[in-house]
Amino acid sequence: MIDWCGAHRLQLNASKTDLLWHGSSAALKSLSSSEKNIDVGGDSIVPADIVRDLGVQFDCELNMSAHIAKTTQTCFFHIRRLRQIRRLLGRDVTAKLVSALVISRLDYGNAVLVGLPQSTIAPLQCALNAAVSLVLGLRPRDHVTAALIELHWLPVAARIEYKLCTLVYQSVTGNAPTYITDMLQPVSVGPT
Repeated sequence: MIDWCGAHRLQLNASKTDLLWHGSSAALKSLSSSEKNIDVGGDSIVPADIVRDLGVQFDCELNMSAHIAKTTQTCFFHIRRLRQIRRLLGRDVTAKLVSALVISRLDYGNAVLVGLPQSTIAPLQCALNAAVSLVLGLRPRDHVTAALIELHWLPVAARIEYKLCTLVYQSVTGNAPTYITDMLQPVSVGPT
């Protein structure tokens, strides 16, 4: 590793290097602390419970709870700030600000949430519901299903599925980046 970094004029910075062991909680507890640390050159890299890569937070059990909690926290922060100035804004301006500040965060990296149970992504749906209520001025107990339809916004589970379907379609048609299309194996259909 050190040789490869040196050959490419890179230097390993142990303070900025993250290490994550992932597995079940029982398997992670069975590892001793000396087995968890990795020595690279003269530096010892200590594993973390949560690492961040391109803004997506991964935890050691890969249940994405840390990412969902952080995304939800950020979305509600922006919703609270927008609620303070909502009366000064019109519906269209509020919808655009919510789209830029909240929905963009819900959509960023959501392809890694594919296959998670509904109970895990429920906090993200709560943030989306709060955003809909803010845009349309709904009361806290009002249902948002009709409001989502009115705004042409998909629920969170559908947004995740849509993102995945879009990536697959672009890959199949050759419009995706090469790092995605290179992973596809050609499917041969033989006589039946």
